Amino acid sequence: MTTGGYDPNKDPQNQGGDPDPEWPGYPPSGATPPPGGYPPPSGGNYPPPPQGGGFPPPPGGNYPPPPGSYPPPPGDYPPPPGGDFGGGFGPGPAQLSVGDAISYGWRKFSQNPGVWIIVMLVAFVIQAVLSWIFNGGSFSYSFDDGASAFGVWSIIGNLVTAVVGYIIQAAFVRGALSEVDGRKPAVGTFLQVGAVGAVILAGLLVGIATSIGLVLCILPGLVIAFLTWWTMQFVVDRNQDAITAIKSSYKAVTSNAGTLILLALALVGINIVGALLCGLGLLVSVPVSIIASTYAYRITTGGPVAP
Repeated sequence: MTTGGYDPNKDPQNQGGDPDPEWPGYPPSGATPPPGGYPPPSGGNYPPPPQGGGFPPPPGGNYPPPPGSYPPPPGDYPPPPGGDFGGGFGPGPAQLSVGDAISYGWRKFSQNPGVWIIVMLVAFVIQAVLSWIFNGGSFSYSFDDGASAFGVWSIIGNLVTAVVGYIIQAAFVRGALSEVDGRKPAVGTFLQVGAVGAVILAGLLVGIATSIGLVLCILPGLVIAFLTWWTMQFVVDRNQDAITAIKSSYKAVTSNAGTLILLALALVGINIVGALLCGLGLLVSVPVSIIASTYAYRITTGGPVAP
């Protein structure tokens, strides 16, 4: 006899609205559970839970994967801005292409032709004035002791002209580096060549070695000029001293000599065509060549290249 509550065994019709009476011991409807919840009912035949936790997922919806290391989704993604190179862009293509280098040089020049033409004209005027002073001007004939004095004056003139030429070369490289960095150079940009002493010494060493090589059947001089092609880039771009820059140029050029030989021949051909057009074509071909060679330098050395 029960003392209170509902006894399902005495209500075969389940008139109290309780669950199926086949589950004896189930708590009555509306009953307040004791503290800690109801104990499991006894004597019932309950289906066992699925083995191994193989519960089906809830219907519908996309659920995030559990935490862990997952491979990235397929696709090519640009590097995040402000990466290792700090310019919002990374290194250029892994493979250097002659066509890509020349088209890059032309594209950058065509986007900013005015400043390049101005700097080219200024460089031409400077070289012309120096040539007039030391080779054709009144100063060249002001000595009284004849041919020997003229020879000394000519040597001084050649040295000064060469030194100014090295500085102009470094200025062009500085402008090309600015283009490759994604910044259109102004006229003042070309004056930021860095250590002038290193520029002059590097130019002198390369010039002397090339001249000696040209005397030795020409070919050695061409080889030296090719292997030291990027000496000025390493001086201006990485602030290397002259000797280190020459070594760096040799190492970089020999690492991809086949493609660079083709590029050098193509650039020589472009400048020959520019010279044939009454020399005016050089106002375009020289800047394009310098930008293209500097682009090749950055690609070969794994440096940053602006789109």
